[in-house]
Amino acid sequence: MNKHNLIAFIVIALGVSARANTATPLPACPTNTAPLWQESLAFGFTLTRGNSDTTMADGEFSAHRNDPTNEVITSAQGIYGTANEVKNAELLHGIGQYNHFFSQRLYGYGRGDAFHDGVADVEYRLTVSPGVGYYFFKDKVTTFAGEAGPGGVFEKLDGSFENYSAPRLAERFDRKWDEHTHIWENVEFLPQLDMGNNFLVNAEVGAEAPLTKRISLQAVLQDNYINIPAPGREDNDLKLISGLVYKF
Repeated sequence: MNKHNLIAFIVIALGVSARANTATPLPACPTNTAPLWQESLAFGFTLTRGNSDTTMADGEFSAHRNDPTNEVITSAQGIYGTANEVKNAELLHGIGQYNHFFSQRLYGYGRGDAFHDGVADVEYRLTVSPGVGYYFFKDKVTTFAGEAGPGGVFEKLDGSFENYSAPRLAERFDRKWDEHTHIWENVEFLPQLDMGNNFLVNAEVGAEAPLTKRISLQAVLQDNYINIPAPGREDNDLKLISGLVYKF
């Protein structure tokens, strides 16, 4: 190899080496291993024996998924109780809602709600509602959203079947301080479209505080109001529920 070829070879080798050293590095593997789903199980139990014999059990499973384009909210709740061998609580309630975001704050939703209350003579009440929602506040610690859309109610109340259109207006608020500690509230209003004096109002206020990394203490106040209840039944049902919550 003559002198000129050797110089050319060295120049080419140095150029290749410099290009390799300045090449764009491979992207690092993502370090965020947080689960897509956040799930929890709440349970409470009360038992008395003596001057009064009462039994009350309640449980609720909830799951929430949130990403930049979609949000899923689900829950299933059951309550059963007796007092002196007479049933005084029998409730089943399930909710499923899917939100698709058109922007950071605006979304369209589809929601289904199934409700049973044996004491209030509500054999079943199914509510279906599509609509639009908007987050007025949305950050890591605080969310506040309003929702509106058409809806339909299908129910069997006191042995009678009723189906009617009911637009849905709702709002929900959530404030978190860490993975466990937070407060929340939500309210929805469903008036019967062709009968203005018949409407439903469902509301909930809750608070949760941590006991350990995965276990929290929870207290929830729920109010279900129906303007025209089953004959012989009250129009308002108020429940205060407390218990332990386990985070998956």
